[in-house]
Amino acid sequence: MALLDWINEATGPVVKGAGVTLRAPRAGDHEAWATLRQASHAYLQPWEPVWPEDDLTRAAFKRRLTIYAREMEAGNAWPFFIFADADQALVGAITLSNVRRGVAETGTLGYWIGQPFAGRGHGTAAVRALVAYAFNDLNLHRVEAACVPANLASRRVLEKAGFELEGQARAYLKINGGWADHLLFGVVNDGAARGG
Repeated sequence: MALLDWINEATGPVVKGAGVTLRAPRAGDHEAWATLRQASHAYLQPWEPVWPEDDLTRAAFKRRLTIYAREMEAGNAWPFFIFADADQALVGAITLSNVRRGVAETGTLGYWIGQPFAGRGHGTAAVRALVAYAFNDLNLHRVEAACVPANLASRRVLEKAGFELEGQARAYLKINGGWADHLLFGVVNDGAARGG
């Protein structure tokens, strides 16, 4: 049962940032994760897809871990929980997904910070750390992200982490039950070798 071993053990990369540590989620994180998500529901829901009815259950979390393991093994996504170094509290999550190789060498970044920890710099530190990991360890050339125009906090995180606004996509993702326009951001690894 290699998959179950992965879920229960602290495997996968650990990424350090300014005051935060990113590591892969594991089964023992369920209670802290579910508690933080529940406490932050009203704060997060305007910016996220509608949560499934069983989203915070242990069974749904196990399914989530199984998907994470499969995606990491395939090299398609790198999910992390964000922990504050000061007290090791779980403060949110960040994922580099839709990793595309070949001529693209790019991935898409998504993240959330629980309401009790918002505005403390954890999101910016985590984004900076994961972008550095994407460029230095995964050798990606580009990282993309998107946010709803009204989500000013998320936009500030991306801008502080070096992302540039590249445009706007109409009805880009289904958020909080409806199709929502998104601002599109990107950051390029200018230090990467350029091919012809």
